[in-house]
Parts: sequence; C-alpha cells; structure tokens
Amino acid sequence: MTRICNDFVYGDGPIKDSFWAETVSVPTRSALEKDIKTDVAIIGAGFTGLNAALSLAQAGTGVAVLDAKQVGWGSSGRNGGFCCLGGSGASYPSLQKRFGLPALSDYVQAERSAVDYVDRLIDDGNWQVDRHSNGETLLAHTPKIAEKFAPAARDLSATYGVPIEVLRKEELSEHGFGGAFHGALTKPIGFALNPAKYVSNLAQSCETAGAVIYGDTPVTQTEHIDGHWHVHTPKGRIIAKTLIVATNGYSSEHIPAWMAGRYLPAQSSIMVTRPITQAEQADQGWTSAQMAYDSRNLLHYFRLMPDGRFLFGMRGGLATHKRADDHIRRQIRREFAKMFPAWANVEATHHWSGFVCYNRKMSPFAGAVPGAENLYAGFAYHGNGVAMGSYAGALIAQDILGASDLLHPDILRATTGRFPLGRYRRLLMYPAYLLYGLKDL
Repeated sequence: MTRICNDFVYGDGPIKDSFWAETVSVPTRSALEKDIKTDVAIIGAGFTGLNAALSLAQAGTGVAVLDAKQVGWGSSGRNGGFCCLGGSGASYPSLQKRFGLPALSDYVQAERSAVDYVDRLIDDGNWQVDRHSNGETLLAHTPKIAEKFAPAARDLSATYGVPIEVLRKEELSEHGFGGAFHGALTKPIGFALNPAKYVSNLAQSCETAGAVIYGDTPVTQTEHIDGHWHVHTPKGRIIAKTLIVATNGYSSEHIPAWMAGRYLPAQSSIMVTRPITQAEQADQGWTSAQMAYDSRNLLHYFRLMPDGRFLFGMRGGLATHKRADDHIRRQIRREFAKMFPAWANVEATHHWSGFVCYNRKMSPFAGAVPGAENLYAGFAYHGNGVAMGSYAGALIAQDILGASDLLHPDILRATTGRFPLGRYRRLLMYPAYLLYGLKDL
C-alpha cells in the first residue's frame, strides 16, 4: 500500500482506548489464504463496502469483502454515531452554482433518503444499536449566527416538509442545552447510534445473505486482465468481474491508481466521560438527549448517551504521529472543559481518533469510475458517513444490479479531480485550518 500519513494512524494506537470496542464483541474474520473467483470483490469492510455487499448478496450475487484490518476497524467503527443529514462539505448554494437547481434538489433529497435507508435497515433487522435523539441540534456559538436561524428554518422546513424548531438564547436552558450558546436550530431528521453495534450487525447480515468477509487481508495490487479484476493479497487472490473500492480516508494511492490524489484524510478526535449523574447534569444545565454540534467551521460535536456518559468530539490534529495524538488528547480535554465548565473535573475514560474524508469537489462520490471497466468507488462523506456512506454502498450495488429503487443524484456521480501536491496534499490543510480558526472567532 502507498499511504500518505504517518504509519501510526494506520495502526491500533489511535483506537486502543475506544469506548465502542468495549460495547460489542465483533467476531474476527479470517484472512484470505487462497485464490478464489466471485462476481464482485469489495475492498473495505465498513459502512459503504458492507452495504454494497448486503444488497448484492441479497440479490444472489457472489460477493467477497476484503479488509486490511477487521470489520469496522476504520472510520465506520470509531465515529461519533451521528446518523443525520449531510455528506457534502460544500454549501447548498455552492452546489447549485456548479450543478444547477434540479441536481441540487435531487442531492438534498438523497441526504434525507440516506437517513431513511439506515432507519429501515435497523428496523427491518431489529438491530439493537442504542438509538436515541430526535434529529440533531445545531447550536450557535455567536449571536450573529443565531440571527440566521429563523430564515434558515423556513428554508429547511420547505425543503424537507418537516417543522424546524428554533430556540432563542433565553430558551436554551429549559430545553436542556446548558452552555455558552446563543441559539439552537433542530432538524427532526436522524438519530444517534452506536456505530460499532451497527457495523457488527451489518456484517453478520451480509454473511447470512451469502457474502464472504476476509479480515487481516491487505490488498497489495489490483489489475484488470481480460475483463476481470485481479485483486492481489499477501496469501491469495480474488478474481472478479466487478471491483468496488470502499476505503474512504484509509485509502491507498494505487489501489487502484485512480484513487491517487482524490481523497484527503482529516483527523477527528473523540472522548467519552464516565457516566454523569443527574445532579451533575443539572449543574451544567445539559440534560438533553439530542445529538448536537456547534456552528464553528472547526466544529465540536457532542451528545449525552443513554447510559449517562457524554461523548465529545472535535476536528483538529494536523500531524499524524503519536506525539500529535497525545497533544490532541490534551486539547480535546481543554475544549470540553471550556464548553462545559461544570464538568471540568469529570473523568474522561476513553479517547480515540480517526479520519473523516474530503475530496476536491467537496461532495461525496458514489458510482462508476470513469474510463474503467466494472470499477466502482464510494468515498468522501465529509464527516457524515453513517447515513451517506451506508447509502453510497447501496447505490453502488443498485448500479451493478441495474436497479433504480433508490434516488442516485448526479452530484454523487460527478467525478472529483485530484488535489494539488500529490502525496503531500495534507499540507494544504495548514492554511485552511488557520483560516477556519480565524473565522470561528
């Protein structure tokens, strides 16, 4: 593999203290140790790869899934568990300018469809994933942003056909949003979940449907020979008519070569506290079960979980070695104490980090790779991969099967260009983060 970050982030160091790992035992999948033939090979056993595998296997297609580590080891097993609207890093006006209003309308509806898709999947399987929260709440970190909430709510209500709740600063405390916020906007679409339980159930359903999953099987090379993809691993090879690449921020520059320069991994860090008592919740004034995030560009995201623990996450961390990881652990603790001062001394029992993934067009990609025969990819969910990453996998499977049940907007099919600087493109994040930080003041 040819990866662009320090080896530390591709090992177990960033997730050795993950809370999710303690909540569910995900069975270890054996490595591929022979040559096999199948209809579709999928690289990546996360939300995108497994949802593609599930749809394909249920349709009777032969599927083999490979992962360099194990099921959900990457972003799918270490995110904040926000199943919500989103997927694009670009604003709706920006997308409309580039793609047109009809394309934007389809994309916006696909964001809603992505949430509904995961909702149905969980309900149909009766999966126990610790669901809670009625949609998500955006909290204004400045008065100027709070002033924009009322007109934004009218637009969102018209777009999604649901009431959008706006709270003034003086109303926040009675709704359990205690903190230095200036207003709130709640979209009642989406829910919080335990991502490790979700991805574990998803993998088991794939296997029940007939898909085969191989763990600890890094792909070393892909070749297209005589109408078939040859996927090479250390101890075996898969020969398949169709190949899906679903590695997102943990991709390699040459698997396949088309991926080089098209993805940009960016770190996100999470801490989880010990259970916070009801008295302590009252002291801070935060009693809401809503999943929430603030209006900063370098945002914070947080939620009170069903067992009383508090999950708190943030963007940040530009270097990818262990010293940088140690630094971000201290920084996230400081940010938490600043935003929730009554909990400054509440113990954080878990901390971990992982990648969100951007691309140059700042909107997700899910579809056929242009100019390549039977090659598909899904990646770049810009921090909203629970819903959109899952939906992307289902859309790719739908394309392969020739079905059309799910809305597949043109924006998701649009090819993304390459970032400048090649393997050193993460250097672009330094001035970008500086600018974002200044805008957040």
